[in-house]
Amino acid sequence: MDKSIPKRELARSLGVSVSTLYYQSKQKEKDWRVKCLIEGALREHPSYGHKRIALHLQMNHKRTARVMRKYGIKPYRRRTRKWLKPKKKTEEYPNLLLHTYPSRPNQIWVSDFTHIRCKKTTVYLCTVEDIFLKKVVGFSVLLKHSNELIINALLSAIKENPKPNIFHSDNGSEYDSRDFKQILNNLNIQISRSKKGCPWENGYQESFYDKFKVDLGDPNRFESLGEFILNIYQTIHYYNNRRIHTSLKMAPNAFARRYAILNSEYKCS
Repeated sequence: MDKSIPKRELARSLGVSVSTLYYQSKQKEKDWRVKCLIEGALREHPSYGHKRIALHLQMNHKRTARVMRKYGIKPYRRRTRKWLKPKKKTEEYPNLLLHTYPSRPNQIWVSDFTHIRCKKTTVYLCTVEDIFLKKVVGFSVLLKHSNELIINALLSAIKENPKPNIFHSDNGSEYDSRDFKQILNNLNIQISRSKKGCPWENGYQESFYDKFKVDLGDPNRFESLGEFILNIYQTIHYYNNRRIHTSLKMAPNAFARRYAILNSEYKCS
């Protein structure tokens, strides 16, 4: 923070009170520790809901439910079994997020992808999110489900932002592709993965997609595929620039600008 700027003037430019400049919330770090405890409990008891987890951790169930909602943690729910060809064994990576608290931008990125049906066409969307800023820093839209979808999303994020220390995802075969891992290794980015069978350990992106699809609305209302894909871009822009994030109390880019002013070493892209 530039000490030559009077505190009142700086606070006025940020639209906050002077006391806010001195206040550092400990709640985020406390919630993060609770999140890690919940994920540990779910590894041992994957079917537990928030009340059983609260009993297991000897914690208030309302607090447990709030933290689970905040980080998009959902217990495993058994679905109808599908008989699939056994997957080849993949290299396992630890979940580094169990021991690393996000304390700055471009420290931890998380990624996942989803598919959206528009009339008779399936569109695939992959996003990369900075979990400190809650910002979508890169994304890719394709009409096919391939390694290219994942790689394009990563490259779009790298193009516009400093590289992260950690890249976290689930264990999908796309993220385990040789080309994708080679890019991460060449950039000296640590690979972090959710434990197999523990989808809630990448709940950040699932939570994002839940809200994104509500904001996007009914895909079948668009007259053309091009109009639908344009709306995907516009919805991501809306999420980053206008949609208030509950934990930030503002949109991600507004939070990034505020952080940039208060921490001059970080350049907001």
